Amino acid sequence: MGDAAVGARSGGGDGWRGRSPEAGPQEGEDVTHGSDPEGSGGAPEEDGGQGSRRGSSNQQVRSFWKELPLLVVIALVLALVIKTFLLQAFSIPSDSMQNTLQRGDRVLVDKLTPWFGAEPERGEVIVFHDPDNWLAGQPVEEPNAFQKVLTWVGLMPSSEERDLIKRVIGVGGDTVECRGTGKVVVNGVALDEPYVFPGNTPCSDDDAGQFKVKVPEGYLWVMGDHRQNSKDSRYNQEDAHKGMVPVDDVVGRAVVKAWPIDRWGTLPVPETFDQPALNK
Repeated sequence: MGDAAVGARSGGGDGWRGRSPEAGPQEGEDVTHGSDPEGSGGAPEEDGGQGSRRGSSNQQVRSFWKELPLLVVIALVLALVIKTFLLQAFSIPSDSMQNTLQRGDRVLVDKLTPWFGAEPERGEVIVFHDPDNWLAGQPVEEPNAFQKVLTWVGLMPSSEERDLIKRVIGVGGDTVECRGTGKVVVNGVALDEPYVFPGNTPCSDDDAGQFKVKVPEGYLWVMGDHRQNSKDSRYNQEDAHKGMVPVDDVVGRAVVKAWPIDRWGTLPVPETFDQPALNK
């Protein structure tokens, strides 16, 4: 804008030179140009404009640094609100949910829905607090730099928190059973589970893998997708809840694989859980 203004004054001076003082402006000329451009009003006015712009720039810089602490506080508050009520990131520390989830994957967990009274449903992948020392004896994984940043802003739990991630197989009122190495049966209906780790059998041929349980109201029966490598409800039937997970211990539903980018994807409920007979 400064260069354009200078050019306009220079052109205006050339146009007015040799014209009588009484002559008015010609058609198309800028009537806002007042005195002779060669007079005292030209250069000082331009210098004043530059000084004003420099002052304005300095004020903007100072204003930014004054507002920065407030912006940081607002960002932290928003992160805390998101973590508490909306979404939270979790890292997968084991192979118990392969191949649906791999060790090191990051998932986003929906924490909002439970606030409206919704409870976990069959087929959902959920994160829950350790019900009764399921993780006893397992080492605490040291978080990497990225995890530490997410923990610091409140979007990821501390490594000291003891949470697990499994798939809901049975909800309150369901009867879940395994016989031999065949399919898991819920309420008399066999489940088709393509998400089970390749080479695994849906039911495990061992003492804990053979069961028939009735899930109490307010509890869940959960199993890992890597059936022969998951310490889930089957292997915790001697605890205080007989292997069940209290609904109150559920953090939320894992809805998205967010990281690494090449593994991004949603975690929908498999079609086998849509069978109407399951609800009879």
